Amino acid sequence: MNKEYFIKGIKDGIPIGLGYFAVAFSLGIAASNAGLTPFESLLSAMLLHASAGQSAGYTAIQEQIPYLEIIIVTIVANARYILMSFALSQKINPKESTLHRMILGYYLTDEFFGLAISQESYCNPYYVFGAASFAGPCWSLGILFGTIMGNILPNNIVSCLSVALYAMFLAIFIPPAKKDRAVALLVILSFISSFVLYKFVNISTSTITIILTILISSFGAILFPRGIENEE
Repeated sequence: MNKEYFIKGIKDGIPIGLGYFAVAFSLGIAASNAGLTPFESLLSAMLLHASAGQSAGYTAIQEQIPYLEIIIVTIVANARYILMSFALSQKINPKESTLHRMILGYYLTDEFFGLAISQESYCNPYYVFGAASFAGPCWSLGILFGTIMGNILPNNIVSCLSVALYAMFLAIFIPPAKKDRAVALLVILSFISSFVLYKFVNISTSTITIILTILISSFGAILFPRGIENEE
């Protein structure tokens, strides 16, 4: 039974892995711009599976801000995983081993969370393990190759490739913004606030990220609270 789930996970993880490689390649370019070596970027990819968190971390490293601020901005960028782990815990069999729970937590990404949470009844951990066995290395190798190419390509080409990273973030928030006016308003507000702070306040980009994430998310939670949907 576990073998069947593992094989099914591999099949479902193939498209995720291909998408991971493309996105991670752009993050590798950002890591190269931050001065990371290929080994350092590979190590960061293996320890942290989070595009937004890694992007914020690489930007903070490039700006040479204090270590404490790098830690804070990474935690803020990855705060959504706290809520995801709460939700995922309800899909894990109470009898599941601690080791399996730790591995699931290690591979808690948006995509793997979507796979796990969509399973009927409890999620078999071997299903996620199968998906991660293919998609996980794609993420790490994408960042490694992106860093290598960023170190050898001319600066003008590297600058062009860096634009792909912004396209990734556009693909994340534009669909929900089109469906929800509250989300669209908060996105526009974040754009304007970020521009104003960057242009007229002498603080680092990482500090701006921390401040705006806390303020705008709090603003959205107060003005646009979400009710609990009734389950049929």
